[in-house]
Amino acid sequence: MTKALYFDCFSGISGDMTLGALLDLGLSLDELRRELAKLNLSGWKIAARQEMRGYISGTRALVDAPEQHHHRHLADIRLIIESSTLSERVKAQSMHIFRLLADAEAKVHGLSPDEVHFHEVGALDAIIDIVGTAIGLELLEIDEVFASPLPLGSGWIQAAHGWLPLPAPATLNLLAEAGAPTVPDTLRTELVTPTGAAILAALATFERPSLRLQGVGYGLGMRELERPNVLRVWLGERLPPEGEERPEEHHHHHHHR
Repeated sequence: MTKALYFDCFSGISGDMTLGALLDLGLSLDELRRELAKLNLSGWKIAARQEMRGYISGTRALVDAPEQHHHRHLADIRLIIESSTLSERVKAQSMHIFRLLADAEAKVHGLSPDEVHFHEVGALDAIIDIVGTAIGLELLEIDEVFASPLPLGSGWIQAAHGWLPLPAPATLNLLAEAGAPTVPDTLRTELVTPTGAAILAALATFERPSLRLQGVGYGLGMRELERPNVLRVWLGERLPPEGEERPEEHHHHHHHR
């Protein structure tokens, strides 16, 4: 049976909301820390806290990773990930996410992906969010990832180099590259961050699958908005869509014709 995870992004998605949702689903914080320790990086901590957003209780992932002074490039991140003792699957997924993020940021600034300074992105907290997500999916034994349409707010955000229009340009580039479905949202706030967009662009199919549900997790966003600022994930066994043969039987017939 295929284990699938559906990202129900009614209030968008960020890296820490993703980690919070996986922890809420039952990912062990100790196991997550033990795997993250395989990155040869110091200066970060991760904790989890039960909190409320609106009337909904869930898990907030608290990643404590102070701004560092040396800005990393994609090559630095590749070195950190490749030289770790993490599994091949976690390394590949993490690098895929970072690669898409670098491409999207590069396009915003008119640079090549290798020239991009990861101030927003190669900041230590993004490394923990992204590699932590790949680790969480592996520990929860998720085979496939799906996602809902993404709500996009408007307004402005203060970034490292000044003001940027929302959705952030890098976020929009990532969603365009992935052909992601988007829906307008009246909130004048950032609902989908570049890290959140990169995780889905790299790993998700944008549709709601048929699932036999086994669990639900709520990952809390940092801010309290006028609606519950949470990311909901549905965990379940993938069911074949109504009226379709099982894919296994399908292949089976073809081989013997």
